[in-house]
Amino acid sequence: MKDSRLILFLSFLMICCATLAQPRLRFPEMYVGAHAGVMTSTMMFKPIIQGTNLPNVLINPNGGLVFRYAGHKVCAIQIELNYMQRGWKEVLENVNYSRQLDYLEIPLLMHLYFGGKRVRGFLNLGPQIGYCIHDAAIGTPNPQYKYQYSDIQKPFDWGLAGGLGIYYRHEKVGLFQIEARGNYSFGSIFNNRKTDHFQFANAVNVSINFAYMWQIRIK
Repeated sequence: MKDSRLILFLSFLMICCATLAQPRLRFPEMYVGAHAGVMTSTMMFKPIIQGTNLPNVLINPNGGLVFRYAGHKVCAIQIELNYMQRGWKEVLENVNYSRQLDYLEIPLLMHLYFGGKRVRGFLNLGPQIGYCIHDAAIGTPNPQYKYQYSDIQKPFDWGLAGGLGIYYRHEKVGLFQIEARGNYSFGSIFNNRKTDHFQFANAVNVSINFAYMWQIRIK
């Protein structure tokens, strides 16, 4: 796990160095806006918990605020403040249980774009941090287990986010965007020391979001 984290971090660092070496724009572009969509969420547990396998996932809304600054050709920096509903679902013969964890999340993304003046494709990639602000359980727990039903022990979360999308921009109307994004958390929601039950309990999310942004003119 530690090796994979290092590889991902170094890959992201190389992308940042390569994109920042691109020529600067004569007139930088700055956008602010909002996005919203739907997200599927589950957890990766080790030891594995029965009933959490696909397609047993939670489907919840998510959304947030977006700020984007493009000072170089083909690349920009994007910062977001998001509200996300994560968690997992257990479905067995006599068990139907779900755990919803509400997070405030801040991704810091490298925004790589390509295309023409109005229609562009893009790739978002970068780290994210978050904090669990609410924890709710629904349904009947599995009597064979007890560890995953305890209170969240690590509300702070960190991980990586990556997305692909396309947008249409108009100088007077604004920017309209659709993006498919995946989020993987490196932080475990439960203690994962050698003496603890779980080796890890990490969130995995996939979302589809629509965004509207307007351009702030920089003179």
